[in-house]
Amino acid sequence: MATKQKTLQDAFYETLKDVYYAERQSVRALKKAAKSAQHEELRQAFETHAEESATQVERLQEIFDILGKPARGKTCEAMQGLTSEMEEDLEDFGDGPAADAVLAASAQALEHYEIARYGTLKTWASQLGLDDAARLLDETLQEEKKTDALLTEIAERINVEGADGDEAEPDRQAPGRGSSAKARSGEARSGKAA
Repeated sequence: MATKQKTLQDAFYETLKDVYYAERQSVRALKKAAKSAQHEELRQAFETHAEESATQVERLQEIFDILGKPARGKTCEAMQGLTSEMEEDLEDFGDGPAADAVLAASAQALEHYEIARYGTLKTWASQLGLDDAARLLDETLQEEKKTDALLTEIAERINVEGADGDEAEPDRQAPGRGSSAKARSGEARSGKAA
């Protein structure tokens, strides 16, 4: 018995269900991360993006409406793995000096997954002539990219602060993390702009 071959429309719908589940998980993970973050700027970034992600879930619901299908997710193994790793990192690093650096890295892993998914969905929506869906997906994609860039900026400061000490030897520092990074870190703590 021959099975019907799946189309790009099917791939779009299945991936939309995946990202719907993932985005809802992301909201929960970001709220948990915000409660755990010690660095105020990082905490604020998590809180802001959790609110933004709730709006992104609403956009996804609009896209389901455009397709004439119910908004429902399917388990996203990738997001489950990423959120599980974030929880393990929270346990492993607790209140230590590198906790926020690890938390920011975990959050960026979530963002990178979402950027990949939204980019794919936007492309497919355009190819399928779903212009309104493509516009909504692009709006979310741009927000995800902006959040990723913000997390990178914050991480550059908190990663230096979470190092094993201010007097780390040059060969023990991460590449590109020389005295200028330390200077930026000091300026950030003292409130001076870099």
